[in-house]
Amino acid sequence: MNSQLLPWSSTNVNPCSDTSKTVAPYGAYSSHLQSITQPHQWRQPAVGYDTTEVVPLPPHSITASMIDPCYTSPSAIATEPVKFPNLVNRPNRDQSHVARAAIYSRFTPHEWTQSNLNYFNEADTNRNLSERLRCDALRVMRETDEKTAIGQRDTGRRIGERITDITFWKNELTTELERMITESNLLQDMRRALEKAIADCDPPLHIAQECLYHREGRQGIDLVHDQAEQTILKEIESLRYCQERLNSLHKKVLEQLQNNRASQHELETDVRSKESALGVDSLCHQLTNYSRGINYYSGIEKFDPTVSVPESWAEHSNRIIQRSQNQRMKSMQLRTDSDNCINDCANEIWNRWNATNSSLARRANEMLETKNKLQMHLHKVQQEIFDVEKNIELLRKAIMDKSNPLKVAQTRLEARTHRKDIELCRDPVQSRLMSEVQEIQTSLDNLHQKLAHAENQHQQLLRTKSNLESDLHIKVNSLFIDREKCLGMRRSFPISATVKY
Repeated sequence: MNSQLLPWSSTNVNPCSDTSKTVAPYGAYSSHLQSITQPHQWRQPAVGYDTTEVVPLPPHSITASMIDPCYTSPSAIATEPVKFPNLVNRPNRDQSHVARAAIYSRFTPHEWTQSNLNYFNEADTNRNLSERLRCDALRVMRETDEKTAIGQRDTGRRIGERITDITFWKNELTTELERMITESNLLQDMRRALEKAIADCDPPLHIAQECLYHREGRQGIDLVHDQAEQTILKEIESLRYCQERLNSLHKKVLEQLQNNRASQHELETDVRSKESALGVDSLCHQLTNYSRGINYYSGIEKFDPTVSVPESWAEHSNRIIQRSQNQRMKSMQLRTDSDNCINDCANEIWNRWNATNSSLARRANEMLETKNKLQMHLHKVQQEIFDVEKNIELLRKAIMDKSNPLKVAQTRLEARTHRKDIELCRDPVQSRLMSEVQEIQTSLDNLHQKLAHAENQHQQLLRTKSNLESDLHIKVNSLFIDREKCLGMRRSFPISATVKY
């Protein structure tokens, strides 16, 4: 067929190029089929082709001879052969309609080529993606293996360094423990030598210690290191000092023995901890990928049982050693000063006694004044709790009052949704109802927020009331201890002004 007679058979057509430039639309193709039986002037207005004369095919052309006869199977001789409609010539109107339908159901060569190209491109894209994924997987496997091996070697090295540090501090602690045990034995010998020099200064010391014991019965915030307690401690210190002077420093030896035992206990505890940690780290250092007993412990890396860092860990052992060395030095100095002479301490004991009584009396007066203020504040808080409770009830009532208006507005909105057709309009009424619902919701949110704040404040006031009541009880208990127990037993001096040796 002459290429000039068919607009879609141009010599410039490329199957892979843009269809908007090379392929004629289906309208032109249909017009050609309708006009193929008679010559006429044809023009496609939308595409812009020139006017072309269409020459009809000869009656006995190849196309007509191919589609007019019908192939009949040998097994179907008795039946009438089926004839396919003529797609080119136009025998009648019905067959022309069937022919056009058969032509429309086919694809264009460009679509066939484009489909193949799409499959080729998709195959290339998926193969490239798969190859890239395989390369990335191999790279990640190599990197993770190398990173795991490096991490395991670094962990082993760090465990070895940790074992060295633990061994060093364990040796230091063991050496200091041996020295402390030797010094404690020497101080025990001195204590047995000083036990015979005890004098009769025990009654005032016993009373002062009894006051401290009673004051330990204070509760909560009243368990404070106040001026009265400081004076009692000073009195005890003075009494012990005088008793030490009278009894050749016997009391200091006992205290020093307690400190030595405390330091010894700290050293022994730290040594045992070091030995245990050394065993654990040694076991960890010997573990390999093929060791027996290794297992999964899910989530163990998220659990942090540590209580210290290397700096605080080393500082802890160093502090224990320094404390033990200080106690050893004090013990040695105490053994050196055990032969000091006894001096007259009666005036010192009497002055300390009076100073303690005055401090206890002042503390009792302060406690009484604080107790009165607490009662006043408790009354005010109770009144405020009553007011807040009334406010909470008002807020709840206000919230309940908003329920019906909200129901009315929402019911109106729901009823207006049943309007039909064009009456379903966003009129000013609809806008006002929507804004009304929003306003009521906003009001309810504000009221709920205020109610939550009021309830939180109510709980805070209740906690404050409980704290005030608890503190008031504490103050009453402390006042009873200072006025009745401590000052009650300190009304008379237990010994004479002159200390007899």
